[in-house]
Amino acid sequence: MIWNADIAAAKADSRARLTKRSRRIAISGFASIALAGAVAACGSGGLYGSSQPTHAASGQQQAASHGNAVTARKLPGVGMVLVSRSGKTVYSPKQEANGMIHCTGSCLGFWFPVTVAAGTTPHDGPGLTGTLGTIRRSDNGQSQLTYNGRPLYTFRLDQAPGDLHGNNFSDEFDGTSFTWQVVSASGAAASTHSAKPSGGNSYPAGGSYGK
Repeated sequence: MIWNADIAAAKADSRARLTKRSRRIAISGFASIALAGAVAACGSGGLYGSSQPTHAASGQQQAASHGNAVTARKLPGVGMVLVSRSGKTVYSPKQEANGMIHCTGSCLGFWFPVTVAAGTTPHDGPGLTGTLGTIRRSDNGQSQLTYNGRPLYTFRLDQAPGDLHGNNFSDEFDGTSFTWQVVSASGAAASTHSAKPSGGNSYPAGGSYGK
């Protein structure tokens, strides 16, 4: 009886060892499969992304930094006018025709200066016959583009390229009245055409057309 018990115990111990060994092999196998999957994902951009999007983003940034800050575009009713790099119509107020900036403070919530990096020498884009320059804003130190000496802006209510919601628009900020006009590519006064904003855009109560 004692001999049989010893044999049974030995068999049980052998089965336990085999079970543990099988578990170790199975775990090792699963780990290898998971590692191989991770390596494949890295190679295809699944975990960290491939290098291709990075190169594309770099190319886009390089093109933007070397592109013309403003170019000319023909718009219905006004002819050839200045547009920003993103295609937005460019304006300048009559009150800044002498190159003195008056649009500061709350005015900048609706009229956005067209700026370039400090030290940048602007280059004339196709169709421009006037002179591009820059002026340093005293309120924030930015280098703002000028055309024939007039500071350039885009308008908050222009939602897409080709919009002309700011042409001949009159408004008032901090006690200063402005009349905004689209900037002609020739540098001459643009057409008096104006297009009122559509949709639910909000604007100060003082804003009006042809005021």
